[in-house]
Amino acid sequence: MTQEILQKKEHLLDALRQVIASERINAEEEALYDASADRYKKYAKAKKALDTPLPIAIVYPINAQEVQALLMFCNEHFINVIPRSGKTSTEGGLENWKDLTIVIDCSKMNQIIKIDPYNMQATVQAGVPLQILEDELRKIGYTTGHSPQSKPVAQYGGLLATRSIGQFSTLYGAIEDMVVGLECVFPTGHISKIKNVSRRAGGPDIRHIVIGNEGALCVITEVTIKIFKYYPSNHVFQSYLVKDIETGIKILREVIVNGFRPSVARVYSEEDARQHFAHFYKEKCVLIFMSEGPKSIVEATSIAIEEAVEQFKDDVIEEVEPILIERWFNQLNWTQENLDAEFERMVKLSEHDGFTTEISGDWETIPKIYNNVIQRIRTEFPHAKDLTMLGGHSSHSYLNGTNMYFVYNYNINCEPDEEMITYHHPLQTIIVEETLKLGGSMCHHHGIGKYRSEWTKEEHGSAYYMLEQLKAAFDPNGIMNHGTIFPQKEINKFIK
Repeated sequence: MTQEILQKKEHLLDALRQVIASERINAEEEALYDASADRYKKYAKAKKALDTPLPIAIVYPINAQEVQALLMFCNEHFINVIPRSGKTSTEGGLENWKDLTIVIDCSKMNQIIKIDPYNMQATVQAGVPLQILEDELRKIGYTTGHSPQSKPVAQYGGLLATRSIGQFSTLYGAIEDMVVGLECVFPTGHISKIKNVSRRAGGPDIRHIVIGNEGALCVITEVTIKIFKYYPSNHVFQSYLVKDIETGIKILREVIVNGFRPSVARVYSEEDARQHFAHFYKEKCVLIFMSEGPKSIVEATSIAIEEAVEQFKDDVIEEVEPILIERWFNQLNWTQENLDAEFERMVKLSEHDGFTTEISGDWETIPKIYNNVIQRIRTEFPHAKDLTMLGGHSSHSYLNGTNMYFVYNYNINCEPDEEMITYHHPLQTIIVEETLKLGGSMCHHHGIGKYRSEWTKEEHGSAYYMLEQLKAAFDPNGIMNHGTIFPQKEINKFIK
């Protein structure tokens, strides 16, 4: 970093203290290092090998007006802004590519504003952890219905910004199905509040300008979501070993297209099943359902699942004891302790467990994408000998299709700062290319971040014009989360 940049950083840091209280500005080097990249580069981060610029500071506003003042300051001085809340991003969306950057951390905006059971909704600030709201709702017999693996640590601003989905999405929907209204701040300082109504036909649905914007257009400060009645005593687990992943997908389809909505509907490939169900998977694919809700709905759904399985009985090996699935599912979510332990393991070891690239497509296309990807990786990936696991699972289904999580683990036989270019990027490239070739979407719910942005134009095709115009209209100075969603030339510099 040049002396000129250092001096400019110091000058801007001094000026920042006039915008927000000094005690809510963090410029400590260790914190800035942590803020310079997200979980996408967790191995390089653990090995102290990140080559990304450090932000000027991390700032902690407590309301929309402080976010407004910060954004206006950054817009005036052409300072890059990375909004964050929860820090569980996995696609490089929180990574910094600019020397002059401020991270706006919304975690201190952590008030539950209102829980409204009669109107079946709750309003929270962006920094409220999902688990905190869920715990409060459970006390009175309700649930958010939203349960990503990051549930214990995720916060609402990040959940909306990344277009999050939860493990019970087949029943409750994804975050975009749950959002009623919201408040956000644009880089000009304009505060927009979308009111809470059950539905309206007042032009395009402007919520979707904000949901999934990944901090590239605005900062989310408040959210109102639907809530649901909770029926914990009615949970029913059903699971089967099946011949192959195509069989599992056909059974998922049969249940969904017949109008039934289990909260969990999944099928795991043989290799992916091995790392989750080694004690019973018998080198077969594992099909899983969980039904919940009112007793009569659960009973009808369970019967429909049995009937769907019966239609493919020649390819179903055996039924799995439900308690085995229930125990596994209860241990599935991350905790902060899990994340800390994972980080410490990477400090000591040279391996990567649990990297994923998730895509989506229609029912007919997903098995083709899966088979093409697996075949191509096994024959073309130059470091295939380092792979310790290659597989996938479908975990979110819809009337007209489903998703596929590709999961791959590998031993790392290169320098820490070369891991992405050696392993992850070539693997992800194969997955994205094969998906786009067959008309699927290259990202189902983790978002584009910075390292899928090179394919954003191909993902959207002629509709990219609409996305491009949003950026021009709402962020004319280009200060919002540079490199995220919208393709930038710097990707080749930081892809390592």
